[in-house]
Amino acid sequence: MAWNYVKISMFGTAATYSRDDEIMAAVVVLTQTPQKRFWGGSVPGHKTYKRDRIAADRQLNQDYFVERPLYNEEHFRRRFRMRRELFLRIVDEVTAKNTFFKQRRNAAGQLGFSALHKCTVAVKMLAYGGPADELDDHLKMGESTVLETLKEFVMTVIEVFGKEFLRPPRSEEIEHILNVNLARGFPGMIGSIDCMHWEWSSCPTGWQGMYRGHKGKPTLILEAVATEDLRIWHAYFGLPGSHNDINVLHRSNVFDDLANGRAPSVEFHVNDNIYSLGYYLADGIYPDWATLVKSIPMPVSNKQKVFSERQESCRKDVERAFGVLQAKWKILHRPARLWNPKVLNSIMRACVILHNMVVEDERGVQLPIVHPSEWPGVADPPINQDREIRGVEKLVDAQNIIQDRETAALLQHDLMEHLWKLYGQCSGPFAPNHRNISL
Repeated sequence: MAWNYVKISMFGTAATYSRDDEIMAAVVVLTQTPQKRFWGGSVPGHKTYKRDRIAADRQLNQDYFVERPLYNEEHFRRRFRMRRELFLRIVDEVTAKNTFFKQRRNAAGQLGFSALHKCTVAVKMLAYGGPADELDDHLKMGESTVLETLKEFVMTVIEVFGKEFLRPPRSEEIEHILNVNLARGFPGMIGSIDCMHWEWSSCPTGWQGMYRGHKGKPTLILEAVATEDLRIWHAYFGLPGSHNDINVLHRSNVFDDLANGRAPSVEFHVNDNIYSLGYYLADGIYPDWATLVKSIPMPVSNKQKVFSERQESCRKDVERAFGVLQAKWKILHRPARLWNPKVLNSIMRACVILHNMVVEDERGVQLPIVHPSEWPGVADPPINQDREIRGVEKLVDAQNIIQDRETAALLQHDLMEHLWKLYGQCSGPFAPNHRNISL
């Protein structure tokens, strides 16, 4: 016998139900297959905002890009981290390469964001490193669109400018670097090498043990080589923060061209001795290799003190490059909030490229510009060109030469004597007249 009862609905109307009806309804609910939700389109329950993109784009042009903008060149360079001419060049080349940045109409016939608008959003995200929805109030772009624009921008910058601004120095650039460092007292020096950590706040829990090192927080490591003008000639990024500088050095490709015979030859004289390998200045954690010159941790004699002082002073080139890189692109100074390491790798590489572009654009000394079509070829190859790899025996011999400890000790001694003649003796060309140092 079925029992009938009255149930009051939420609208106050009464309806008669039986127990059998309830059982049948429960069976239908349990056996019903859930509908798969497709991504894209409107989501029920989400509030839509009618953003005035056209007005935001018009205001952006009036502020910075018209003939007589509201803000001058100084304001533009401070807020965009580069000159207006360089930014417009980036916009043109990025738009020509990636159709994502071209202004188009949507299905309703409304105009989307312009190329200037999208590139401005991406550059401001890199420059300030704030939350993605922070730009919505004045640039009228939603959080998901901001993140998509940022990813497309950094990938396109790498694709367009990576070959030129993520490469080792060419022969004429090596010569210029050697002349600059010779005047500083370090003949044969081609840069300074060190590592920088980028905190990763959104590191997955299962990976945190691998990415947490002496910093106490999950980090990603950037190894870089920089010169006095803060140009970064080598960038190797992505290893977990549990590594130290030595582990990163053994895994990076900083000496690959040298081991494979692709690096330009470097020959210099120090203290009546001839050397055929250029070297980098490094801190004390690095190994004693022929291509690395370290300071003396506890100098005793006056010669050692002069050498350590000059080495540590010139080694600050890479430290200054890291400081400018993080100050200019605040996204690298703040903890990374994205969870995908591939995206973080693209952001880091794009920031290094933009940093080098600004250095090339604003430095006083302009080096000769060689178009890719004019590259000499084997003697001066572009980066990433496929070449025949040397045999294993030749690679082992080259690595043994690079890691020769005896050559490292002899080079350090010769540089110490050379710097003593320049800076230590009273008759040296750089020694102060009031300084009287004796052995």
